Amino acid sequence: MRRFLLFPLVLALTACAGPLPAEFAPKSPAAGHQHGLPPAASVPAPADAPADGAADPSVNDFNLADVMYLQMAIANHEQGVEMAALAEPPRVRPQVAELSAAIGSTQRSEVDQMRAWLTSWGHTDEVSADPADHAHHGGMPLTTPESIAALAALPDAEFEHSYLTLLTGHQHNAVEMARAQMTDGANPEVKKFADRVVQSRTGQISAMLKISAG
Repeated sequence: MRRFLLFPLVLALTACAGPLPAEFAPKSPAAGHQHGLPPAASVPAPADAPADGAADPSVNDFNLADVMYLQMAIANHEQGVEMAALAEPPRVRPQVAELSAAIGSTQRSEVDQMRAWLTSWGHTDEVSADPADHAHHGGMPLTTPESIAALAALPDAEFEHSYLTLLTGHQHNAVEMARAQMTDGANPEVKKFADRVVQSRTGQISAMLKISAG
């Protein structure tokens, strides 16, 4: 049985392994979507922010695109953690379980960082559930709860293929969202974070495509 190394891969994502089944298709944001704000548009700091924080770019140098990205990325990450937790033997092969555990650990840590940024800016991590509120930036880059529930209910023999297909699409959405943030956002630390997300998720997608082809 072949095993795959879990260090970040440098292979670029060029294609996905065919169309997703309808019942497992994640809701994907439109390619190249914009948040509707110029990258340099700054959002004022909360009124109760400490005066000496004005020079700290991690506190004040952000715009609405930064806030929206973090809020949506937290929701996306938490779904990824939920899916990864389903991938345990005997439902999946050991290399899939190992990769999934690494994905869950990475994304939990990232959620903590993103929440810390939002808190420092005086924002919550709540995302509107109304699709109309996200129409201007291509919709929510999330997998439907129904798709995750259907995945969890699959018999063991059918689980791994559907899991890898669904998670590949889900992580591709994370890549697209992070790339938009690198264009639309203002905060330098969040833009660096988004770049790391692109590299990490691209590596995970490459690993999952290799496992699926094996």
